[in-house]
Amino acid sequence: MSTPLPPVPGAPSWPYCAHGAEPATDPVGCRGVHVPGHTACLAHLADADRNAYLASLTPGTDIDHRGTPFTEPLLDALLNALRDPATGHPRLGEASFESATFHGSANFWGAVFQGEASFGAATFQGNARFGEESFLSDTQLKSAPFMRGARLTAATFERGAGFESATFEQGAWFRAVTFGRSVWFGAAAFQGEVSFGAATFQGDVWFGETAFQGEVSFGAATFQGEANFWGVVFQGEVSFGATTFRGDARFGAVAFERATGLGPLVCAGRLQLSGAVFGGPVSLLCAARHLECRRTRWLSTAEVRLRYATVDFAHAVFEYPLTIAAEADPFVLPDGQPVTEQDLVGTPDAMARMASLRGVDAAHLVLADVDLSKCLFTGAVHLDQVRLEGACSFDEVPSGTHWWRGCWARFTPRRTLAEEHHWRASQPAAARGWNVAVLGAGRAGPTQLAPVYRALRKAFEDSKNEPGAADFYYGEMEMRRHDHTGTPRAERGLLHGYWMLSGYGLRALRALGWLAAAMLITILLLMGFGLPKEGPKQKAVGVVPPGGGKITFEIEKDDPQNPTGDRWTGKRFEKALNITLNSVVFRSSGQDLTTAGTYIEMTSRLVEPALLALAVLAVRGRIKR
Repeated sequence: MSTPLPPVPGAPSWPYCAHGAEPATDPVGCRGVHVPGHTACLAHLADADRNAYLASLTPGTDIDHRGTPFTEPLLDALLNALRDPATGHPRLGEASFESATFHGSANFWGAVFQGEASFGAATFQGNARFGEESFLSDTQLKSAPFMRGARLTAATFERGAGFESATFEQGAWFRAVTFGRSVWFGAAAFQGEVSFGAATFQGDVWFGETAFQGEVSFGAATFQGEANFWGVVFQGEVSFGATTFRGDARFGAVAFERATGLGPLVCAGRLQLSGAVFGGPVSLLCAARHLECRRTRWLSTAEVRLRYATVDFAHAVFEYPLTIAAEADPFVLPDGQPVTEQDLVGTPDAMARMASLRGVDAAHLVLADVDLSKCLFTGAVHLDQVRLEGACSFDEVPSGTHWWRGCWARFTPRRTLAEEHHWRASQPAAARGWNVAVLGAGRAGPTQLAPVYRALRKAFEDSKNEPGAADFYYGEMEMRRHDHTGTPRAERGLLHGYWMLSGYGLRALRALGWLAAAMLITILLLMGFGLPKEGPKQKAVGVVPPGGGKITFEIEKDDPQNPTGDRWTGKRFEKALNITLNSVVFRSSGQDLTTAGTYIEMTSRLVEPALLALAVLAVRGRIKR
């Protein structure tokens, strides 16, 4: 029996070695637990006693080396003493390495843990390797590798750590563990509950093709390097609440079979979910710079709430309603505390931006408060059924005055698609201000863009937003007017005239301008050619029948005479204005006109009411609800 030492502040609860203790500087000394039958730990045991202890070990023996400082040769000697001659692998029973320190490499590769292995508060100053057939039970020694339970709470791996192909049967706890460099869990299998809560990964992390069959928690974990979960299968619940990724986080081809809530999490780099499958209802709360969801499959209802993120949903599949919404305020944890977003400092704003919806079926898609100014829509189907809620913004035409086709031009403000910007910027005579296509945006022309504008117009109309639909109707007509393959030449000519006169019935000032010009021309023509020189005189002619009797008078009216002399008088202007104003509302002025004036009035009574109707139509299109 070892004699317990007197209590010392900071001393461990087990009988410890105390080698090298100094009352002034280190009153505890070595914290290694006593080797059974001795008063020193395995590291400070006399050589003869250590050799005798190691010789007494057999494969499957329970061992307790809490707090022991292991050098690489000492750990190798311990594992060699437990090596099973039949398999060539070390085989351990219950193994306790709590608070142990491993100097140099800690190679547990192929080691068999038949019972529970505890590495709580252990420190790995070199590389640590766990994997292959590392974790087996006594009943399945030669079949499937697994471990009953692994606890590494508050352990520290100062260098790399590997758990490739390891299997954990009942659970694994890595709470508050610090991994100093790269960590590998490739092809590992976790059959019970797994917790990485408050863990810190200072290097890259690889979980490729790992299977989690129970609940998984990464709550408050911090990944300072790249986190790779490629091909991982989460069969149970998974939590990433308050998880922080300071590098890229890759969840490509991951299967979330029962996940109901992911996040809120923060990713300062690129969060990649491309190819992921969500088997049940899920809510994804994410603050990230970039979110890739290309070719994802959402097999149930889902909600994606975002901050800062630029999102790519190209070729994603939605079988049930999916909502993508921007979150104005920071996410809040269950305890009421806001999620810390200091890793995203420097990002212009918290607005969520959609990068692409190409190839999606938008019949079940809801977008709320999302910036769509850079979004690519061509290739999407059922866009007429998409629901746009809140302040979903689109790109605008270039502002200001521009030199275009030999003259100064000013574009009327309207909402446009990013792909129209790309197409117009590619034209030889393009005005400045149109956005050039970015790499990967493709080349969409008027033929492809007209149906997109038409579908979005219908989506606005179905939501009773007629003013919002007007801009997309304008865009549709513009694409038809510029489409040299799908629109016949004659139709393009009609559209061009429609555009010039009234902006497709949407530009009231343009129609009113043409109306004013037409009225002015009518006035000038009437003053110059339409009003007679002077009003015709009535004459009475008396006829006296032979033999007496009463006199009969016939009233004759001279034809109006073309004007001569000064035609531009105030009186003539007043008459011309009266005739022109009456012609705008299809009324006859009742004035005597020359032959030319009659035709001028007929023409004005046809053209000017049409221009007035176009102006009224444009105003109605902007205010109708």
